[in-house]
Amino acid sequence: VGLAQMAGGTDGNIITYDTSGNPAVVATGSAGQVLTSAGADAVPTMATLSAGKVLQVVQTDYTTAGNHGASSYQDTGLTVTITPSSSSNKVLIMQHQLFAITTDTNSARAFYYNICRGSTQLFQSVAEYTNQDNTRHSFHGGLIYLDSPSTTSATTYKTQTRCNASAADIYYQQGNTSSTLTAIEIAG
Repeated sequence: VGLAQMAGGTDGNIITYDTSGNPAVVATGSAGQVLTSAGADAVPTMATLSAGKVLQVVQTDYTTAGNHGASSYQDTGLTVTITPSSSSNKVLIMQHQLFAITTDTNSARAFYYNICRGSTQLFQSVAEYTNQDNTRHSFHGGLIYLDSPSTTSATTYKTQTRCNASAADIYYQQGNTSSTLTAIEIAG
């Protein structure tokens, strides 16, 4: 049967077969719905994804080493951009990054790192220590944050670091080790 022999129908309907093997129509769904299957011997239907489903995953792997001695937040170069498909969806951000700090012997320092959406700080963590031997101390920083960006525009997340005193140096991606920032869109 060619297109010319087919009867007219409704825009958006899908032709399938019913459980008896006869031609049938899957009715047009609403915007944002997806075609779902109940398996063999069942007619597919249009349905709305339930909240909590993973819709997309975007990850950046970054290896460029850097450092600074600033007591104000500085970008580390680690960024990821995701475009949510609905303004009601959430974005789960996961960061894994290698950091190091050096400071004067017996100096107590607090090292801060955060996740930002654009220029808006979303979540901050802190590591505190006293340097006993004037060496560089390394640690892995990891943050997880569930954001509600309320947009369908491309959204960029990034990490930043700072120290509580400019006498310290902060390093990231030492020796060009890999840091990752992952953005996961979750149905709202």
